[in-house]
Amino acid sequence: MFGARTLIRVAGVTLLLAAAPVQAAPSEATKQAVLQTYGDIAQAMYEDSLHAARRLQRAVTALIERPSDATMKAAREAWLNARIPYQQTEVYRFGNPIVDEWEGRVNAWPLDEGLIDYVDTAQYGEEADENPLYTANIIANREVRIGGTPLDASRIDWKLLRRLHEAGGVEANVATGYHAIEFLLWGQDLNGTGPGAGNRPWTDYDRRNCTNGNCDRRAQYLATATQMLVDDLAWMAKQWKPDGDARKALTARGTDTGISMIVTGLGSLSYGELAGERMKLGLLLNDPEEEHDCFSDNTHNSHYYNVVGMLAIYGGEYRRIDGTVVKGAGLAQLVREAGAELDVEMRARLKATHEAMLVLKQRAETKEAYDQMIGPDNPEGNAVVEAAINRLSEQTRSLERVVGALKLNAVTFEGSDSLDAPDKVGKN
Repeated sequence: MFGARTLIRVAGVTLLLAAAPVQAAPSEATKQAVLQTYGDIAQAMYEDSLHAARRLQRAVTALIERPSDATMKAAREAWLNARIPYQQTEVYRFGNPIVDEWEGRVNAWPLDEGLIDYVDTAQYGEEADENPLYTANIIANREVRIGGTPLDASRIDWKLLRRLHEAGGVEANVATGYHAIEFLLWGQDLNGTGPGAGNRPWTDYDRRNCTNGNCDRRAQYLATATQMLVDDLAWMAKQWKPDGDARKALTARGTDTGISMIVTGLGSLSYGELAGERMKLGLLLNDPEEEHDCFSDNTHNSHYYNVVGMLAIYGGEYRRIDGTVVKGAGLAQLVREAGAELDVEMRARLKATHEAMLVLKQRAETKEAYDQMIGPDNPEGNAVVEAAINRLSEQTRSLERVVGALKLNAVTFEGSDSLDAPDKVGKN
């Protein structure tokens, strides 16, 4: 006897999965327990992200008040540390509408950095047909025009940055979030696929001996963007408290819908987002502008901690930044009830992905940065990135089997032309 077939959508294409032998249906109690753990881990991850952002804010304040090489380095280190818990939360993005609708405020990329501050126009260019604000340089200019309408930018505050964020419907107009702050701390990475990250001088914040002009406005922008990051993370952490809207949404339409949200988040981050848009696209184009943390050369860690987040959700265990552990029933328990062999397969796939990403991370920390790995004429570096992409794709295929085994309906995984239609990449 065979179970019902399951429809799953990947990259807009509906696939009919092969029918699987009927297994015992996971119990309702297990589903409830898995959703409880999933919510508890979300709350812990976002609270950790908030805590790390507040530490970043203190370091930014020290840089602004006492600009020096030391305070600049400390602010950069705090930014790097803030990425560790946040990148693990991205497993919640695609399955939870409340997160997906909010995420662009804090982690949008890539960005046209000329919107924010000075750039090297010899490499960056002076204009882009698709973005009138390509070199608006808000820090240097007290008025800009959006669609022909003047906008007063004399005061850099949260209202201005919210207005500028994705202004004119252009997604590359990223005015807030981690990457706007990253640019303000590192500046442009002008090294292409050669060694080196951004190297903004600390004197860009020194009002007494200001380099590149407008040090007061640059400090105002950095302080405002950092406060907005803290506020946005505080809001999201609140949504995952026991009485929060994100927590309530997990069971609002039944436990099966909640479990579908978990699997959707895992599959979409694995395939379309991480394997596709964040990795395969840059590899196909050999383009360092397509790497996630492009100013700081921290992309290897962003990718690695995405995978750590996936492991936490599947296994139901998250280690907080203070060393305590949030632990309970994970998705693995549901899969095991449906079929022990599939759980073994899924764990093996996740382990293989983690190992491939760890190789990538270690190479970035000992040999060459991620933007060098994806560069042309680097077959060894390219192969390390490709191996991680392949492992992510393989674990997605196992997740498709999980969808069938758990009898989840109409689960949608995000796709990417870089994986599904590579011939189209770079031709638009």
